[in-house]
Amino acid sequence: MSSNKDPVEIDSPAACNGDTPSTNKNGLHLYPVSANDSGEGLPYAPENWPSPGDKWAWKVGKRLTSAGYFLDRYLYPPKRLRAKRSVFASRLSVEQFVRSEFASVDINEFFASFSWKIPSKLLKGDWYAEVTSSGLKSDSQLASISCKAGNSMCASLVVGDPSPEVMICDICCSEPGFCRDCCCVYCFKTISSAYGGYSCIRCEATVIDGCICGHIAHIDCALRAYMAGTVGGSINLDAEFCCRRCDSRTDLVPHVIKLLNICGSIDSRDDIEKVLSVGICILRGSRKTNAKELLCHIKSAMTKLHKGACIGDVFKEEEFMDTNGGTPHLDTDTSVCTHHGESALSERSSPEKMTSNFDCRVESLKLEDEIDQVLQALRKSQEFEYRLAEERLFTQKNYIMNLFEQFDEERSDLSSHTSMVETETSLDVVLKRVDQIKREALKLKEMKQVQNGFGSTSKEILKDYFGLETESS
Repeated sequence: MSSNKDPVEIDSPAACNGDTPSTNKNGLHLYPVSANDSGEGLPYAPENWPSPGDKWAWKVGKRLTSAGYFLDRYLYPPKRLRAKRSVFASRLSVEQFVRSEFASVDINEFFASFSWKIPSKLLKGDWYAEVTSSGLKSDSQLASISCKAGNSMCASLVVGDPSPEVMICDICCSEPGFCRDCCCVYCFKTISSAYGGYSCIRCEATVIDGCICGHIAHIDCALRAYMAGTVGGSINLDAEFCCRRCDSRTDLVPHVIKLLNICGSIDSRDDIEKVLSVGICILRGSRKTNAKELLCHIKSAMTKLHKGACIGDVFKEEEFMDTNGGTPHLDTDTSVCTHHGESALSERSSPEKMTSNFDCRVESLKLEDEIDQVLQALRKSQEFEYRLAEERLFTQKNYIMNLFEQFDEERSDLSSHTSMVETETSLDVVLKRVDQIKREALKLKEMKQVQNGFGSTSKEILKDYFGLETESS
């Protein structure tokens, strides 16, 4: 068994040094890549295998071997084969798949058709040496290993524990200059890592085979696109974020709690207001109890800041999060929020404060949500009426067609009789059938009055033909 295995290759650090391309023993031109890079076909994935036109895809992670090759390396089969397996995270898993699905294939020839090893643009040893000795690298140094967006602060450049593997993306991630780790999926601009990246949200939904989506969005961009916060209509979000790439939903209440904890470490009042404003935009209009309570706390904190309260007194951990990591309990039986025993009823009684708290966008979204609900209810009622009318009309039509078929048979039978008695009997049957067809055709004509809507149709027709009871006015 061991004779069928390739010997373990010992990589020489000199084989991969920075941006220098190299050629392996099979003549493949190997070019170095950056962390989290991906691509299709040769030299790092099979091409035209197992059938002409089939192209495999590849992706690398962040970790490197001492020789400068990527330790995390993934292979994706052609789309037509992904129903069986969508991603391979090791050479062994690829080998097992090929042996099980293509038993006659020489596994050594298969792996010789492409390079499993992918060189990095920077040796791991050099990276650790420079980070250890001089901290963060300069922009000029990072430029050679920067992400696709050229962002020197990209998360993909940070050496640390490996992050969860992300799904393959051939839509936005195939665009030049777009980096999944630091570019907004809406505006394609880089995100800011200031204050823990409060202004953005990452979709960490598991989409397939344990891989997460991993796309990032500016919260402001998502709000403008009605893909975050509370949105009515068919999207129907409630303090949530809907990923543009995978359509997965993320509860944003924990993100807002994170914002409040961040505020306690910020010295600038202006910056604190920016962070709190993001939280307000996320939570307002929400129907969730915990979101409403949290929104009350944020507004209370904002009011205290405007009154000049000390930042340390405004942001205390116990005020925003209980021991279970949730929001503190508030009395939801009343329509007001309390903070340190101060009732918000006083604010309601003040016209000036009511005017200052009025938000045109919030009111607009509320009205839009109400209208969406009305239109949805109308659509449902109209769909019910349409389906009912369709069923009853076609049933009546089919019944009439069956009567016509019987009429044809009976008329043929009439012409075949020779005796006067049989002829008169058959004629009587035919005439009765004609009368029946006329009655049913008249009934269908009355039923067709629903074309103007059930509301414009007489109660008798709705009751007799569609089984609908209407209240008498």
